[in-house]
Amino acid sequence: MSYSLPSHLSNLPIYQKAMDIIVISRSISNYLNQDLVYLNTDGTEDNNIYFSGDIIQQSISLAPEIINAELEKCSQKKSRHLEILDRLTTRLYTNCKRLEKSNSNGKDYLPILRGELRKFRKLQRHWMMTL
Repeated sequence: MSYSLPSHLSNLPIYQKAMDIIVISRSISNYLNQDLVYLNTDGTEDNNIYFSGDIIQQSISLAPEIINAELEKCSQKKSRHLEILDRLTTRLYTNCKRLEKSNSNGKDYLPILRGELRKFRKLQRHWMMTL
């Protein structure tokens, strides 16, 4: 990440878990793309390739929302960032489940990402109580 981050935020367990999720989702997506990039026998592309991009985009969006929620003073705006974060984790989890149905060997690694998302959600619930 190329933005300036206050030191106390980088030590937050939820932020560290978000960074772990970014690394895992990128690795899984790269692995999946190797299998999904080829055209089907009828000449169409595999629609699951879009979900592999979505998990990267959604995971990258987690950390900025955590930072925005931490730094926000107004409770309504803070609540908005928390809602976005919740929506991102739900979509990320859903896209993992969709990718598990894909025709790729990389789908075997998706339960690892879903496990990390479950840990993230648990951290998220505790973190939200502290805000």
